[in-house]
Amino acid sequence: MIRFSKYLWLYAFISSFVLVPGMIALVFFGLRPSVDFTGGTLLELHYAQHTTVPVVGKLFEDQGITVSSIQSSSANDYIVRLKPESPEKLQLLESSLTATTSSDVTILRNETVGPTLGKELLNKTIAAALVAIIAILSYVAYAFKNIKYGISAIIALVHDLLVVFGVFALLGHFQAVEVDTLFVTAFLTTMSFSVHDTIVVFDRIREMVRRGEKMPFDALCDKALTQTIGRSLTNSMTIIFMLVALVLLGGSSVKWFAFALLIGTISGTYSSDFVATPILILWDRWEKRKKKSI
Repeated sequence: MIRFSKYLWLYAFISSFVLVPGMIALVFFGLRPSVDFTGGTLLELHYAQHTTVPVVGKLFEDQGITVSSIQSSSANDYIVRLKPESPEKLQLLESSLTATTSSDVTILRNETVGPTLGKELLNKTIAAALVAIIAILSYVAYAFKNIKYGISAIIALVHDLLVVFGVFALLGHFQAVEVDTLFVTAFLTTMSFSVHDTIVVFDRIREMVRRGEKMPFDALCDKALTQTIGRSLTNSMTIIFMLVALVLLGGSSVKWFAFALLIGTISGTYSSDFVATPILILWDRWEKRKKKSI
């Protein structure tokens, strides 16, 4: 049996080392929302010959179109993000690009989202996350007949979400990576994956408690982790290999979605064993100290 409980300070250090930079970035920079949330138009342009960002920007300036950002996605491809404009103005822009520069530039993607729809999508995303958290807390607390299991699972879940948000806050600031509806799918998936492994560990702890095994609670948790960590790692690695392949070979359309899932999977595997279970151990120690002091 591996004595995992001897290294609680190490798990806290690792989590802090990962979370603190991300939280600083999240507070000062925030996430970089795509047009899915802010409203506007996203154009992806392909140039036959190499060009520069100022040249791309001048195309839109000549049409009186306000550009929010221009990002190079490859050698001759550019992603242009526009503020909300009237459909007539956007149609005129597209016609102008097609008619006057058809030999030089091709429109690969043209996505428009109204500001009202973007705000509604953001509100629904927040509501879905809150409903999921409340449902998971209630279910775990009911299944294990103890609220501390539910709270420990939710803390581990929040840990994983903050890791994903922090990483994308850093990427948004330094690499101009935007969060879109696929990112929402990724972080909701991260929530379910995080709790999945946590429940496996908690269930093993509950079984040993029910059997009345005569050992301290710390030792019970160590034994449960020793018995389940191999399964968790094997299960997670199969997912991680697939996600790494998607990040490297899946193309720009799914790259950051797969990357968000990859970060969430790694964090979820870690937190199930080294965040949720240590919280249970610390909670048990606090309850025992409180009983002794009474």
